[in-house]
Amino acid sequence: MKEKVILAYSGGLDTTAIIPWLKENFDYEVICVCADCGQGNELDGLDERAKLCGASKLYIEDITDDFCDNYVVPCVQAHAVYEDKYLLGTSMARPAIAKRLVEIARREGATAICHGATGKGNDQIRFELGIKALAPDLKIIAPWRNDKWTLQSREDEIVYCREHGIDLPFSADNSYSRDRNIWHISHEGLELEDPASEPNYDHLLVLGVSPEKAPDEGEYVTMTFEKGVPVSVNGQNMKVSDIIRTLNELGGKHGIGIIDIVENRVVGMKSRGVYETPGGTILYEAHQQLEELILDRDTYALKLDMGNKFAQIVYEGKWFTPLREAVQAFIESTQQYVTGEVKFKLYKGNIIKAGTTSPYSLYNESIASFTTGDLYDHHDANGFINLFGLSSKVRAMKLQSLEENK
Repeated sequence: MKEKVILAYSGGLDTTAIIPWLKENFDYEVICVCADCGQGNELDGLDERAKLCGASKLYIEDITDDFCDNYVVPCVQAHAVYEDKYLLGTSMARPAIAKRLVEIARREGATAICHGATGKGNDQIRFELGIKALAPDLKIIAPWRNDKWTLQSREDEIVYCREHGIDLPFSADNSYSRDRNIWHISHEGLELEDPASEPNYDHLLVLGVSPEKAPDEGEYVTMTFEKGVPVSVNGQNMKVSDIIRTLNELGGKHGIGIIDIVENRVVGMKSRGVYETPGGTILYEAHQQLEELILDRDTYALKLDMGNKFAQIVYEGKWFTPLREAVQAFIESTQQYVTGEVKFKLYKGNIIKAGTTSPYSLYNESIASFTTGDLYDHHDANGFINLFGLSSKVRAMKLQSLEENK
C-alpha cells in the first residue's frame, strides 16, 4: 500500500498543482483536506477538482464554530492586535486548520502532511509549528522549499497541470493574493507591492465599501457580552459565528475595518497588505468599551501588555505552547465580570460610542462628578500628591543645591 499524505487544500492553483506533483515525486496517495473557516463560495466545486487532479479523497471540514469559539474569542478578550493594526485574521485560523489536518492524518493513518505556503511567508511557520506540537512524528512537506519543486509562476503551474491532463479554469492573469475566512479577507500583490501606491479600493474591496461610499446616515448597534463573550446583537441572541456574520454585514455597509499596513513578517521582511475586518473591528471596539468600565487600573494596564504579547504569540504561530496557555489563563481571569451592554453608531468608517452599561461597572458618579460627593474629599489629594511626587521633589532639590554651590 502507498503511504498517505494529507494536503491542506484550498482549491487554488498552487494546491491544485501540488496534487500531481506529490504523486509524481513521492508516489503518495493524496488525501485533500479543506478547512472551512467561513470562506463562503470559495468551496464550490472543490470535490470534483481535487479528484480530477488525482486526489483519492477530499474532506471538507466545517471548523467555523471551533475557529470562532476557541481561537477568535480569546483574541478578542485579549484585544490582541499585531503592530497596533492587524487583527490576526489569518494568524488565528492557521492553528485551527493545523489541528484538523493532524486529526485527519491520524484517522487516515497518513505519514505526512503537505501545505502550499511559500518560503517567504508566515503561514509556513504557523502550519508547521502547529503540526510539530501536535504530531511530532509526522513528516512535513513544503513544496516551495523543496528542490523538486521547479514551478516558479502561475504560468508554470498551469502548464504543469495541462501536461498531466488537468485543464482547469485558472488563468495566468495577475490578481490579488487573498486569504479569506469568516473573520476577514486579506489582499496582497498588484499595486499594493509598492508602498508609494494608493490602493485601488473600487477594484479591491470584497466585504464592504470604502468610507466615502458608505451611507450618509449612521446606524446604531447594540451588543451584549457575558464574561467577555459576545452573546447578542440588537437584542437577538446568537452564537459567536453568527454575531461575526451579522457584524460583517453592518460593518461592510458602513466602511468599517479597512486597514492598509506594512507589517514585519516573522521571517524578517516587510510586507504590505490591505485587510478588511468589518465585524472583527466592531467586536474588538465593543469589547474594549465594556472593559474600560469594569477592569481596575492596574489590571487594565497589565492586560494591555499581555494583549500585545498574545498578539505576538498568535502571529508567530506559537498557539500550541505553554506560553499561549499561560497568557490566555491570565486573560480569561480578567473576563469574569466583563458583562454588560454596549451601544455605538456606525458612520463612514467610524465606530462612535453611544453608551455603555454594566452591573459590574467601577465608574462611580459620586466620585467622578465635578460635584463634590460623600466618597471623595478634594483635600485628600494633598497628601497623595506630596507622596506621589516625593522622589521628583527630592531630586529637584538636590540638583538645585548642586547648582547653587557651583
